[in-house]
Amino acid sequence: MSTTPEPAADAGLPMTRRWDPEKLRRETETLERLATRPWWERLRGYYRLTGPAWLQSAMTLGAGSAAASVVAGAFYGYTLLWVQPVAMLLGVFMLAALANITLTRGERAYVIVRRELHPALALLWALATVVATVIWHFGQYALLGGAVWDLAQVAGARNPEGSAAVETAVRLVGGLIILAVNIGLTWNYGSKPAGIRFYEAALRWLIRVTMLAFLVVVGMQAVRGRLDFGALVRGFFTFQIPDHPGALTTVLGAIGAAVGINMTFLYPYSLLAKGWGPAHKGLARFDLGLSLLVPYVVLTSLIIVGLAATLHHPPYGTVLGPEVTPANLKPVQAAQSLAGVLGTGLGRVVFDLGFIGMACGAISAHMVCCGFTVCEMFGLEYTPGRYRLFTLTPAVGLLGVLVPNPLWLPVLASALAFTMLPIAYLAFLILNNKRRYLGDAVGRGWRRWAFNAGLGLALGLSVVGAAIRLKTGVVDKVFPPRAAAPLPPRLGR
Repeated sequence: MSTTPEPAADAGLPMTRRWDPEKLRRETETLERLATRPWWERLRGYYRLTGPAWLQSAMTLGAGSAAASVVAGAFYGYTLLWVQPVAMLLGVFMLAALANITLTRGERAYVIVRRELHPALALLWALATVVATVIWHFGQYALLGGAVWDLAQVAGARNPEGSAAVETAVRLVGGLIILAVNIGLTWNYGSKPAGIRFYEAALRWLIRVTMLAFLVVVGMQAVRGRLDFGALVRGFFTFQIPDHPGALTTVLGAIGAAVGINMTFLYPYSLLAKGWGPAHKGLARFDLGLSLLVPYVVLTSLIIVGLAATLHHPPYGTVLGPEVTPANLKPVQAAQSLAGVLGTGLGRVVFDLGFIGMACGAISAHMVCCGFTVCEMFGLEYTPGRYRLFTLTPAVGLLGVLVPNPLWLPVLASALAFTMLPIAYLAFLILNNKRRYLGDAVGRGWRRWAFNAGLGLALGLSVVGAAIRLKTGVVDKVFPPRAAAPLPPRLGR
């Protein structure tokens, strides 16, 4: 007999009342039957029901993932292919814990953290989510603006002598078009069940087409004999860290912070928006694997492989020249280097389109995230009108197509987001083991201990990753390290 307490009266999201109760009942019965079937039958049944994890996939496959993958491939070749799968697998453990907490009683995550842990913790979680999302939004538009202008250059666009008027206009128009498209998508998500299904389908195809763009480039490099398949396989399974200054910091930082603070806030709300409940737990785990882990690993790996085959120049350099470093290599520079891969300019166009797809997915997911978070942070009852208004919160990031972030913006985002991420992870670990709240859903036996071991490892590495990111993103920016004093000349004998 289950000892799980009943859901609260205000559990869930008001938008779920629009879902067809009969349809949800049939879906629940189907999932309950599948739970008793062999795993291969469950996988077939789950496949057509996936959804919320595509939002997480779109959010994490943005400018940050693009830049990190470009640097990994260009400077370290195939060596770091193992990092992204390990990083996201640990992130999936935490999101699976969030799914268990959310689906057991169907309550909103903000409400759970505020009541079961502390109101200040819930407020800081929401505040860090909004601030980081708004600031990281600039980076998505910066990636988008660079790719749009590069495509325009391929088509023949040029600035007048001594002026950047054409580039400014192209970047701004491109950003406005993408913003308009994403407003339509995200407002669909907050309107009705059909809108949610349309949005999720759009994200699926956007991510698939983006993967196809990078796959075309890698495929052509394979046909031309430019791939080192032995090194590629070793890159996934040897867990090697290059003997190069900064490599260990890069690896630990990536592993500890693959999941952003805004992903942890959005995910439980996307589950409730679908009307999912306790019967959907197995489906949620499958969804995280198929719709988040797989696209993330495939897409980041394709970028790394494409750049390793094109730009990597051992040891730890690129064919772009010694002036290009991991700190200043931009994704658009990488796209420009692929001009001859598919014929004149085509490889460059395909990579640019891939980067645009990544930015678009992240922009829409950021907007959905703010739509939910701002309502909760200010204690406002969720309505479609408020959701639509608050999805526009990060739209100021459109300025990223024209100007880089002022120094204090990324410093503030890093300070809040990377400080809160380990704290949020610890909160999820505590809640997932709180029998008074979850009852039997905390689990028993070796499965519970094994899952907790994964959560503990993810928590530990998030602390390490946060410390590294805070050092490089906050301390070193506010207090730049001084250059070492030159050694005195050696005296002759």
